[in-house]
Amino acid sequence: MFPKTTLPLLIFIFQFTFHQPSPVSASDPDPLQDYCLPSPHTHQCKNSSSLTVDDFTFSGIKHPGKFTNKFSGVPVSATVFPALNTLGMSLVRADFEVGGINVPHYHPRATEVAYVLEGKVYSGFVDTLNKVFAKVIEKGEVMVFPRGVLHFQMNVGDSPATVIGSFDSQNPGSVKLPVALFGSGIDDELLEKSFGLKSKEISKLKKRFGIEKED
Repeated sequence: MFPKTTLPLLIFIFQFTFHQPSPVSASDPDPLQDYCLPSPHTHQCKNSSSLTVDDFTFSGIKHPGKFTNKFSGVPVSATVFPALNTLGMSLVRADFEVGGINVPHYHPRATEVAYVLEGKVYSGFVDTLNKVFAKVIEKGEVMVFPRGVLHFQMNVGDSPATVIGSFDSQNPGSVKLPVALFGSGIDDELLEKSFGLKSKEISKLKKRFGIEKED
């Protein structure tokens, strides 16, 4: 027989231990209806009677987007394709010219599955133990990047490469390390001490990634 003061504590521990939400609950919430294309004038969904099949198709990734440093990324999120709203998924088309890279980055809200449409791509991620999982994947092959881990891609073939990335969130987010570190306004002294770089080197990096140090 438990003392009266102990029983409520045991009940709390039992409920906390055995009734925690599953890891899946950390992703986008399950939809409460078939679909919900947001109305531009209210916070409600559009009336289904006003929708057509064209609302559920998207042609914006037929072709590569604008290239920057031999890389182009075209996201397909609920922002550009409203039919994805509440469905818990999104896509990205990534194109690489020869030698092009997708810089080290991570998605805080989604796991990504990358499928190679064309080319050869050195692809990988680094886990929280700093172990690298990387290899060259080719046309028809797939690699997964777990949620929130640092990952990267580079075209190592002699022709352009194209990858389609699929996310289990309508808004996966993307934090690109070079820009986050040197284009966000972090204090120079901290960066100098973190990377063992001199002030002039930090200034060059900030200038490259969007912030030029003031004299």
